[in-house]
This record gives sequence, C-alpha cells and structure tokens, in this order.
Amino acid sequence: METYAKALLYAIPFFSILLIIEIAYGYFKKDQKHKVMDTVSSISSGFTNIIKDTIGLGLVLVSYPFLLQHLAITEIKATWLVWVIAFIVIDFAGYWNHRLSHKINFFWNQHVIHHSSEEFNLACALRQPVSNLLGYFAILLIPAAIFGVPNEVILILAPIHLFAQFWYHTRHIKTMGWLEYIIVTPSQHRVHHAINPEYIDKNLGQVLCIWDRWFGTFQEELADVPPQYGVLKPAGTWNPVLINFQHIWRLLKDAWRTDNYWDKFRIWFMPTGWRPKDVAVKYPIQIIEDVYNFERYKSPTSKAMNVYAIFQLLSTMFFLLFMFYNYANIEFENLVLFSAIIFIGVYGYTSLMDRTSYAVWIEIVRSIAGVTNIILQADWFGLNSYLSWGSTLVVLYFIVTICASIYFTFIERDTDAKMTI
Repeated sequence: METYAKALLYAIPFFSILLIIEIAYGYFKKDQKHKVMDTVSSISSGFTNIIKDTIGLGLVLVSYPFLLQHLAITEIKATWLVWVIAFIVIDFAGYWNHRLSHKINFFWNQHVIHHSSEEFNLACALRQPVSNLLGYFAILLIPAAIFGVPNEVILILAPIHLFAQFWYHTRHIKTMGWLEYIIVTPSQHRVHHAINPEYIDKNLGQVLCIWDRWFGTFQEELADVPPQYGVLKPAGTWNPVLINFQHIWRLLKDAWRTDNYWDKFRIWFMPTGWRPKDVAVKYPIQIIEDVYNFERYKSPTSKAMNVYAIFQLLSTMFFLLFMFYNYANIEFENLVLFSAIIFIGVYGYTSLMDRTSYAVWIEIVRSIAGVTNIILQADWFGLNSYLSWGSTLVVLYFIVTICASIYFTFIERDTDAKMTI
C-alpha cells in the first residue's frame, strides 16, 4: 500500500496538469467540454476510489501470488519478453473483466460510476468505483500464473496499465490514423461511453483494441451518429458515493419485491438491466429512450457555489497528497480516521452541490470531529512537523466549511439560481 501511495504522489499532479491543459484548451478554443459541478463530481469520485485502495478495503477471493504458487508449470525470468507477455495478459484479462461488468447485473454496479457522467472529458476517466469490494481479477490472470510470470512484474504493470487508460477520455482528439487498428483511441472510447443504441456495450478494450476486433465488440465512431453520454438510468446526483451503490440498491429492492424465488436468485447474474416481470410492471423505472432529447442533470447553483465546490476539491486533493507523502509515518488507525474524514467530506460537499437539506449537518459534524482531533492530538496527523502553523490552517478550513455549508443551505436558497455551466 505504501508503494501505491508513493505512486499516487506523482500520478495525481500529472493527471491534474493534463486536466488543466484540457480545460484551458477548451476555454481558448471556445469549445469547453467541462462543467464545474460535473468535473468536481468526477474528480471527487477518483478521490473516494484511491482512499479505498490505499487503506485496503475489500475482500480478495484469490490473490495472484496464490495462483502463481499453485499453478506455475515453469518460471519466466524478468526479461523484456516477460514484461511484454505480462502486459498483453493483463490487457486481455482487462477486456474480459470489462465485458463482464457490462453484461452481468451484479458486476455492472462496480462499473456504472465510470459511465455516470453525462459529459466526456479527462475528468470522467477518474470516475472509479468504491463499490468493487470483491477482488476476483486475479482469476483472469491464470494464464500468467501458469507460465510463471513473477508477481513483481504484475504489481508494477497493473497500475501502469490502469493509468494508460486516462488519456483517451477526451473529445478534442479526433481519429488517429493507423493507430486506430492497434490501440484504444479517444474516438473508440467515445463510442464506448455513448448510450446511442448503435454504440451500447461496444469497444470494451482497455489499451489494445485487437480484442474488440477479434471478439465482435468493435464499433467505429460514425459521423452521422454523434455520441451521447451517460447511462440509460441517469444518476441524478453529483454524489459519487450514492452513484456507486444506486444499481445494487435497485437489485436488492427488486429481489425483495419479486414473488418468484427463482428470480430472487438469478437477478444478480442476469444480463445488465434485467428485472423480474412482476416487479418491472409494478415498479417501473424510467429509462432514456430518446438519447438526443433528454434532460441532463443539473442542480441550482451560483458562482459562489462553483467557487466553493472547486475550493473543496482542491482542499481534498491537498489533504490526500499530504496523507500519501506522510503515509509511512501515520499509524493504520490514524490512516483510517484520516481517510474517513476525507471520504465523509466528499459525501458532504457533493451532497451540498445537490442542494440536499442534510448536507449541512454532515459538514458540521465532520468539521467538529476534525477540529476535535486536532485539539486532542495537538496536530493534524503530523502536519506540524512540516509546517508549524499547519494545524491552524486545517482549523480554518473546517471553519470555512461550516460557514459555507450554513450559507448555501439557509441563506442562498434561491432555486432559480443560474444553473451549472
């Protein structure tokens, strides 16, 4: 986990720079692909994902070292060839894992967050799940284990493979010539994120597009079919935690409500979107039918709210960077506490972005808990050793959070405020 935390110290600034470049390019070209609330929601989703990963939340069904120990029939030395083979195996496994997530009800829950944005930009690449609490990916790496690909190679390549999927989430790059036949490109991935009938469940490759071409899931971007983004059952919230569990909550309700016991069991393994007939009739769910004419989610906002959302986003990022920088010096119990404060904060300020009435109480309680921790520890998780007035700065942050949440809840309550831009 410490190695992953160090990697994020470099990855987060790198991704942030690319995001700033994309936003600036859109601004100067007068072709902006970002909206404040959507972008804040997307990046905040990424924060919740890395919090989960850095403290190791989840149940691993089987680990790669276990498979390697019991299945390896030979041992490949870590030459350049093993790195190439390992990358191809990871990408092949990623394709089938991705396809599984799109095709099976239960697994769609861990992937729906990534598709939930109704925009398509670099920020939406960061919409990663906290709901993927069941670790089974190693099962798809059985071929690598059989040929004895070292665990160290997998550990290094896995995050590189994940980070390599960031750049193609953009609308500013059109087609890329001969590369379209080898790697996943922005054009291909726009198709993947689209809800147009022509594009649904297409282009499931992650780095190489050859798997889609081989297994019949490839679709090029059509000039007369502009991609429309989101999910057919719109999220209707900026809160990434809620989005993560919306689908499984629907499954639970359907499984409870249906009178057919067989349906109670098989709903989890049926194709994505399948519902028991009796429940579908009695409890219909609205699905987008006209992808070119549907009401995209907006919440009442203002310039002040936009500025505050960006303030919370940047503050959360700095908190995370400090946590990763000081990771080795923070005891596990304090890492969990630190992570909980950040996680609840994301839930709180994104709920405030939705203008929910309870968001203010989440923010007040969290801020009081944060200040109390500083008083009890006379520090903010070791920040004072790097910055003598660091804890004071954090206290000021919590005071601003309390005041702003009260202001946006009880003072600025004009529901006719200018919508998000």
